[in-house]
Amino acid sequence: MSEKEIDEVTGVATTGHEWDGIKELDNPMPRWWLYTFYATIIFGIGYLIYYPAVPLTENATPGLSGQTNRGDLKIELAKVKEGKAAIEEKIATLDFFDIRKDENLMRYSVAGGQSLYKVFCTQCHGTGAQGAPGFPNLNDDDWIWGGDIESIYTTIKHGVRNDEDDETRFSEMPNFGSGILGNADIEAVTHYVASLSNSDHEVKLAQNGQEIFIENCAACHGDDGLGGRDLGAPNLADSLWLYGGSLPEISSQIAQPKHGVMPAWGERLGEAKIKQLSLYIHGLGGGERDLED
Repeated sequence: MSEKEIDEVTGVATTGHEWDGIKELDNPMPRWWLYTFYATIIFGIGYLIYYPAVPLTENATPGLSGQTNRGDLKIELAKVKEGKAAIEEKIATLDFFDIRKDENLMRYSVAGGQSLYKVFCTQCHGTGAQGAPGFPNLNDDDWIWGGDIESIYTTIKHGVRNDEDDETRFSEMPNFGSGILGNADIEAVTHYVASLSNSDHEVKLAQNGQEIFIENCAACHGDDGLGGRDLGAPNLADSLWLYGGSLPEISSQIAQPKHGVMPAWGERLGEAKIKQLSLYIHGLGGGERDLED
């Protein structure tokens, strides 16, 4: 075995590697660095053994601890759910008057209702509850079935024209274009309906349409066109329209009416959540005062 060459300047042995006249010195790593490196290896092996770490086909090695972030989250969520259970049970059993008397309970209900609205209602009524054609605006004071808290509660719980709930809100406007009224009569009553809200119309046609309206439409919408909540008949005398208030849109709704469907949320959400949603929607700005207010 040949002796190692000693560098004259530093007095350190070389490794025998040389490049372009430069020789590599054989300086060993400091012991503290080596010990730290060995410790990290030992720690890594221990970690692999104790915690779930090695990915497999469908999951990972369970480790001695069995602890995972997903498992910790489930535990935390269970604690939160347990804490909420008592509050929601109280909401489910109390009436709206008593809920609103309890400041903390009311605050919890409205906050919960807002979250529920974002998950279940925005798809139709919009993120700001502004509605869309065929989907009512929940901020204004125009309510087809009533805007007091109990009416809102009933509508949310049982839905509208929903075949899955026997107590669903139900109204259906006849298809007057299927032979009940001729084209001339539909045009005349269209102009009369437009006149109720002072929209653009021809006066003579509106005069001709008044009698047609009374004979065919007043039974639900009333002689003055103010609507009937017991029947789910919209108010035709204001400027708020579900399917549009132009003459062509009114004519289309008379001839071939559209009928929207709202889900019945009672069984899916439960009593407490239905009440939370009702309180939140009632407080958006268009909710009507209750008899107890």
